[in-house]
Amino acid sequence: MSTTFADLGVPQDICDALHRRGITEPFEIQAATIADALDGRDVCGRAPTGSGKTLAFGIPLVASVGQAGPRRPRALILAPTRELADQINTELRSFSGNVTVGVVYGGVGYGPQKKLLQNGVDILVACPGRLEDLIEQGEVKLDEVDQVVLDEADRMADMGFMPAVKRILNQTADARQTVLFSATLDGDVAKLTKHYQTNPVRHEVGEETPDITSASHVFWKVRKEDRAAVTAEAIDAVWPAIIFCRTRHGSDRLAKQLERGGLRAAAIHGGRSQNQRTRALEDFTKGRVHALVATDVAARGIHVDGVALVVHYDPPEDHKTYVHRSGRTARAGEGGVVVSLLQSDQTKDAAKVQRQVGLNEPVTEPDVSSMARLSPTPERTLAPPAPRPQSDDGGNGGGNRNRNGGGGRGRSKGGRGSGGRSGGGKSGGRSRTRSGSGNSSSASSNLSSGSGSNSGSGNSSNSGNSSGNDSSGGGSSSKSTSPSRQNRRKRRAHLQPGSS
Repeated sequence: MSTTFADLGVPQDICDALHRRGITEPFEIQAATIADALDGRDVCGRAPTGSGKTLAFGIPLVASVGQAGPRRPRALILAPTRELADQINTELRSFSGNVTVGVVYGGVGYGPQKKLLQNGVDILVACPGRLEDLIEQGEVKLDEVDQVVLDEADRMADMGFMPAVKRILNQTADARQTVLFSATLDGDVAKLTKHYQTNPVRHEVGEETPDITSASHVFWKVRKEDRAAVTAEAIDAVWPAIIFCRTRHGSDRLAKQLERGGLRAAAIHGGRSQNQRTRALEDFTKGRVHALVATDVAARGIHVDGVALVVHYDPPEDHKTYVHRSGRTARAGEGGVVVSLLQSDQTKDAAKVQRQVGLNEPVTEPDVSSMARLSPTPERTLAPPAPRPQSDDGGNGGGNRNRNGGGGRGRSKGGRGSGGRSGGGKSGGRSRTRSGSGNSSSASSNLSSGSGSNSGSGNSSNSGNSSGNDSSGGGSSSKSTSPSRQNRRKRRAHLQPGSS
């Protein structure tokens, strides 16, 4: 007989909220850690991306967190990227009821986030940089935080956040519960566990190096000037796709080239405003674009199911990056194909990466005809574009405003912060009611994008998800399906250097 959330000690109202979303049985990492976390123990968990970690730490927090006062949250979740922080916020709010959940990160205005904190937020999801800014401004104090979660701790270490994470932890309550999740538990993560956790119970799920062999891997030798055309043909055969580029400029340029070739593409990287990044990610997850063109840093923490194709447009930095990129496809038992585009001087490094990840594939000429066989996917149709508001504003707002200051009016840049729900009782004091349905609207529901033509390199203020010409953010192409195969030659000619 399989374990249920109720068997793990999860309150019935949370079980009911999960059941309404079709979530009835815990994943392995959830079954392993929820009971210990509900008991108040420190937890050190290793699990790969997409294994269900958010519910593993989110359910115990919602079930036990105390009521916050102004500028004094009771629980803190640290995440490495804005996108991951937003996803955590949205997931928790779907079952949090009267427990308030809010998120703070950079790239948007301070005003709504200050109001959120002033009103009081029980569970605060934060990126380290913006949180330290708000602490320095006196907008938030962490001395009453007695529950802390560090999500994707290894990624925070890779991105240089460990000094900030330690400074933040030093400001929380001495008597606290600390839960840590990471894909690896060595190096800086092991030091964090040693100094900031107390007798943690350790749970490990899945292989320490994610298994990427369930995907089909091909390595194509391609001239630099032919990469865009080959990428377009690969996407035409199999999508949705995530394309990895080395630079922001390269991501913008490729997205616009794909758009000119008749595909819909959205670019996401650190040079985009938060509203643009949120719109790009939503367009991709909702099936409004064929491809998401991303840099490695921006793609960290993005969890999207059903990705059929990953393209290494630029080679990964190392084998770990290859694994992280490639792991975006062939998840949850589904198929997928990973394409590496290699120039002549890159084949040696690619062979080294293959050895390190346990692959042994030949480097061949591009064979787009094999794509459908390697990643069999049902016939797809693009979803219609989302309505485009008049201005590029809004940001990461949304949800109820009765306590969190989120949503509401847009601003010329950045936008409104998002928050949680209306008030609730204090843990251990008066009882609090979690309405099962709660407010499950996304923290990024109040979306908008700029208008106009994206000319130039794509690094201008108009490089976002435009509704104008040559949009790199899923623009206003009139096509509702991928272009016909008969147009491949025309597209390939159009994408050659010097074409307009």
